[in-house]
Amino acid sequence: MPPFPVATAATPLVLGSGSPRRKEILTSLGVPFVVRVGDADETVAAGEAAPAYLERLVPSKLASIVRKLEADVARTAPCILVADTTVVVDGAILGKPETLEERHAMIARLAGRTHEVMTRFLLASTAGEIAHAETVTTKVTFRAITDSEARAYAASGEGADKAGGYAIQGRAAGFAERIDGSYSCVVGLPACQVDVALRRLGIVA
Repeated sequence: MPPFPVATAATPLVLGSGSPRRKEILTSLGVPFVVRVGDADETVAAGEAAPAYLERLVPSKLASIVRKLEADVARTAPCILVADTTVVVDGAILGKPETLEERHAMIARLAGRTHEVMTRFLLASTAGEIAHAETVTTKVTFRAITDSEARAYAASGEGADKAGGYAIQGRAAGFAERIDGSYSCVVGLPACQVDVALRRLGIVA
């Protein structure tokens, strides 16, 4: 395992994500960080299960960040944090909807049912050596939702860039009858598990 110094304002952790939600969660943990956004093909392979998808996608994001850091002052950072979140129902992955119709269909499919939200995160050296990998799963149960409610939510655009077509921290909070597990996992980054991992590696004092 690579030795990691404590993250400071002078040598902040690299967050490999442009997600405002992940930035807010990491800020709430008091961890200094800079953002570097990588590139990765998020296409789900035919028949690919969610765990395998995340185990393939997140390291791909990491590799992209490592390549970008080769000519970046942030290469002196103590480590890189990358993550991805997906929504699963009936064993199928619900990605980010591309159209209004897809947003409506996703909300209608989740209505009155329990689905899983899975977030996988990695902590690695700036050379790409993985020191911690973990997938956190939260079960979310939506109340019954009328078609007019689903259409109105889809039209709001709130879920346009979100896995599963909804934002639990927004208007969709009114749909969530029950959450079993980490709330922040559903938002995009499991705060408790990330904090524990950062402390175990000495990145947070």
